Amino acid sequence: MGSGNAEKLSKSSLRNRNPKRKRLPLGPNRPKKTEAKSNKNNSKNINFSGKKKDESKINHRSSSGSSRIAAAEQLSFFVDQYQSALGIQLSSLELEPIKDKCILELSQGFDQSASNLGDHMKAAFGSSWKEVLCEKHLLEGKIDPGNPAVLVIGLSALRSLELLRGLRALTKDCPAAKLFSKHMKIDDQVSFLKNRINIASGTPSRIKKLIDMEALGLTRLAVIVLDMYTDVKGYSLFTLPQVRDEFWDLYKSCFHQLVVRGDLRICLYGLMMPISSIVTQKSR
Repeated sequence: MGSGNAEKLSKSSLRNRNPKRKRLPLGPNRPKKTEAKSNKNNSKNINFSGKKKDESKINHRSSSGSSRIAAAEQLSFFVDQYQSALGIQLSSLELEPIKDKCILELSQGFDQSASNLGDHMKAAFGSSWKEVLCEKHLLEGKIDPGNPAVLVIGLSALRSLELLRGLRALTKDCPAAKLFSKHMKIDDQVSFLKNRINIASGTPSRIKKLIDMEALGLTRLAVIVLDMYTDVKGYSLFTLPQVRDEFWDLYKSCFHQLVVRGDLRICLYGLMMPISSIVTQKSR
């Protein structure tokens, strides 16, 4: 009898050892854990303010080329950069001829990665793209040597080469000119520019030098592609100090009047951030 009482006490003590713990029912009445798992997954899309992130906005910004900046906004950004770099303020009279049409609006069918630059240029030149960008023969009185239709201006020699790879489909018959100083002798570039050139890519300082030497001509130039790529240190064509100064010197002396006359269009290639974000970053 004593042993029976001891057994009852031991069972009751086990039940009362953790009085707060509730036994879960078995079978179909057992609660499911899917809700907790769902909340765990949803927490990935919640920011510190407790609000869900808009996934469409995240993808919109991270996908190169998915966001579109209107020509007017691009032009305003470009003019602001021009005035800031040169420390000038253009008058309303000077600004009047600089219209939205000065900006080349790119096709929304392709993102603005280096590999798609050729597709964008084909679209920009319409039905005449093959004649303008691919033909290799000089035409006396119409197409002189060393006069490209498209000039790509990049941050560095390596970036210029990367952009040229994106144009490879257009340069099989008429090779593109590489206009940068790294591993390239200027005499060799001068010799190369004695041929028909449809597309050229390079850095501001070497481009300016070849123009000054009259080896590189601008009579056919229809589009300047300004690469807005940002390197690992956060610098771009408009923000890397020495390159920025060289670019604006080149633009002011060689391109600005062509833009004002409507003979040359500007392509801000890869400018995908909202303009307000760029201005905010610059002011910090």
